[in-house]
Amino acid sequence: MPVPIPRQRAIPAAEGGQAHAAPPHDTTAPPLGGPRVNGFSSATDTGADAGTETGTAIGGNGSGLTLLVIEDDPAGSLSVPELLDSAGKPIRIRTARNLTEAERLLTDDVHCILLDLALPAPGTSPGSTGTTEGDEDELVALRHVLRLAPRHAVLALTANDDSERGAEAVRVGAQDYLFRDELDGRLLSRAIRYAVERKRADAAQRQLTESRLRAQENARLERGLLPTPLLEGSPLRFAARYRPGRSRALLGGDFYDTVRTPDGAVHVMIGDVCGHGPDEAALGVELRIAWRALTFAGLCGDELLSTLQKVLEHERADDEIFATLCTVDIAPDGRRAGLCLAGHPAPLIAREGRLAELLPYEDGGPALGLLPRARWPRRQVELGGKWSLMLYTDGLIEGRIGQGNQRLGQEGMVDMVRRQIAAGLQGDELLEAAVNEVRDLNGGDLTDDVAVLLLDRTPGAR
Repeated sequence: MPVPIPRQRAIPAAEGGQAHAAPPHDTTAPPLGGPRVNGFSSATDTGADAGTETGTAIGGNGSGLTLLVIEDDPAGSLSVPELLDSAGKPIRIRTARNLTEAERLLTDDVHCILLDLALPAPGTSPGSTGTTEGDEDELVALRHVLRLAPRHAVLALTANDDSERGAEAVRVGAQDYLFRDELDGRLLSRAIRYAVERKRADAAQRQLTESRLRAQENARLERGLLPTPLLEGSPLRFAARYRPGRSRALLGGDFYDTVRTPDGAVHVMIGDVCGHGPDEAALGVELRIAWRALTFAGLCGDELLSTLQKVLEHERADDEIFATLCTVDIAPDGRRAGLCLAGHPAPLIAREGRLAELLPYEDGGPALGLLPRARWPRRQVELGGKWSLMLYTDGLIEGRIGQGNQRLGQEGMVDMVRRQIAAGLQGDELLEAAVNEVRDLNGGDLTDDVAVLLLDRTPGAR
């Protein structure tokens, strides 16, 4: 029959060294060199402040399972048989007589706790019922252990006629409960492995849920930071496509916006902060919001870009950060526009009866943040009566085509858009086809952020 778990010996902790483990395939030798009685093993090495420990450290490299038994049984009737893990190797066993001692033994290599529910609650004397005056909770000790060891699996040990208390222990947080008089090696070993795996699964599920909640929160935040075009009253049609280069992100370093001011003019801009991380995305949002405020304040052209450069200089993380920008302000009649380029690719325009082409870009200025006293001339452009204007970031033109390092480039993009317009595509369909073809030519998703905008002046527009 099983032998009781031995009590501690009053020797200094430094004397309680670990005994030699039995050879891996020697199933006849006791795990710690202690006596074997009817197939069960007992411990021989102890520490005055460290409780009692039996079994073998599996593998000696942190692998294997360790069980911490917390019980105070003066009669010594509680017996734990020899326990084997799934590989057939002994499980290390530690014992503690109270919760204070258990806290000292609760090291990182403990995987499971076997708690006797009859253990007195903290602050009560041995032999008490486990509750304090005015406290009807019979699971005070369990609740204390769960607070003490939130990442450990816990098995509750209860009397045979107290299954209700065991079930309540599971509802409180234990992984399972066992009856004191039914302990045997096979049952307990299986219960330990089950409890440990269930705790790991619960922890993994909790982390997954937390990750999903964080992702949903970030998505809501990033979606809220994307612009809402303000074109009420304008005859122009607006479409946009945005794909950040960062994995599982909604917002990248590219930014865009379009608004209609009280005078009837429509203002549109697109920009790109160098880099692809969250800091660059945040800076892009700041520049976009600043552009919208300055545009409603009546600034445009060089005055607007000079002010935006000051914003960038104050908000960027270091002096190496810069941003390219393209702004277009369209007259109320929709036939003329002012164009400013700050190191950004020129827009593409498709006029009625003419092939799509790039707007002039010889008079552009440098990117924001490169030169402290830079200037950005505003160029007048004739648009015509019916037209489509496409603004984009360099992510659309820097994807690879075919084998090697050849890039699509602006000329390749112009040819591609001409083909798609000739096929009858326009608006959202045109943008979707352009982005998809660029991705296909690249052989997969683009690593850079991509933003593309399209403004159309319809035939019925004034």
